[in-house]
Amino acid sequence: MADLKALAEAVIKGDQNTAVEITKAAIDEGTAPKQVLDDGLIAGMDVVGARFKKNEVYIPEVLIAARAMKMAMEILEPELAKAGVEPVGKLLIGTVQGDLHDIGKNLVAMMLKGAGFDVIDLGVDVGPDKFVEQIKTSNAQLIGMSALLTTTMPGMEKTIKALKDAGVSAKVMIGGAPVTQDFADKIGADGYAPDAASAVDIAKSLVA
Repeated sequence: MADLKALAEAVIKGDQNTAVEITKAAIDEGTAPKQVLDDGLIAGMDVVGARFKKNEVYIPEVLIAARAMKMAMEILEPELAKAGVEPVGKLLIGTVQGDLHDIGKNLVAMMLKGAGFDVIDLGVDVGPDKFVEQIKTSNAQLIGMSALLTTTMPGMEKTIKALKDAGVSAKVMIGGAPVTQDFADKIGADGYAPDAASAVDIAKSLVA
């Protein structure tokens, strides 16, 4: 029987090879893909997220863990699809226009994938029109926007206005170093996350 606790542990340690091996073994043995996801990958990333919030681990460790989870997810995703397992929610994410920073955004995207979300990453320097166009074709329920510069923060407000004008009902969450809860309230965002682990909690609450 594949050891899903060991799979969670491999994710926490960022041990890609072990994470992949156990995932393959679990599938070969006929373990339900959803169980592998919940008790292995998500369980591991939950621990990493909790430690990150308490400053017990830092961004490099989280990225290494997320990479291990991503490698295992590549094997698991087709099995989840075959089994008809629906993602927790669908999220579109991007760094706003004029901003080329992506470490924080990538971290949030990885953590959300690790929590069972279907994530579409639009990359960096994403204008309001692209957010509107992509949300219409993807039917995602959530939009995540990141900005790392005070000069690009207004791009968030412009995007929210463009989404409202286009009649888009998706909820918007924002984050990034200069972004605050006050700013989120001011521009009409539905959620604000100070870090990647909190972003998972906010996303879950917005799709609940």
